[in-house]
Amino acid sequence: MEHAPFSPDLIELQAEWQLTYAVLAVPHPVHTTALRRRLQTLSGRLLFHPYWSGPGRTTGGARGAAPPGPRRGVARDGRGWRTCRLVR
Repeated sequence: MEHAPFSPDLIELQAEWQLTYAVLAVPHPVHTTALRRRLQTLSGRLLFHPYWSGPGRTTGGARGAAPPGPRRGVARDGRGWRTCRLVR
């Protein structure tokens, strides 16, 4: 079986992301703010890694637009409250 030629730094970034996520996922982790920031930083570095700009490569979610969901309209009820309802 032939493997995709992922760059070593991309593999290392993914491994760091998974390790950070695993540490954050344990019950009552220490330094949650720092771990969340690190996870966000790693996510950005993974998303914008030069590997994904190669020919025929996508980041996964870029394959096509998501199907449109129901639209929500805002209306006022009798008491002046704003409520959301589905608009067709």
